[in-house]
Amino acid sequence: MKTNNHRIVDYDAVLDAKFGKEGTSERTKAEENAFAFYTGQILLDARKEAKVTQTELAKRINATKSYISRVEKGTINPSVSTFYRIMNALGLRIEIVKPVG
Repeated sequence: MKTNNHRIVDYDAVLDAKFGKEGTSERTKAEENAFAFYTGQILLDARKEAKVTQTELAKRINATKSYISRVEKGTINPSVSTFYRIMNALGLRIEIVKPVG
């Protein structure tokens, strides 16, 4: 939890006030936007670390530079298959691990 002027803030209440209660269409849309932004940041960081331009990545996955840009900005969310193609084109792999327990 974060404090604000030494007051404890209930983040669920903050999110409810700003985006609606959990389960509402407004809250769901806000969560989708947050996931798209986060996914875009992951791909942007991975692309830069691989020293690949947007144009080169687009060529590698048979897409356009503007598509890559929109994904990285979080404007759109790539499909799962496109996400895998992007990761593969950057020489990365995705590992799905079953939790122990």
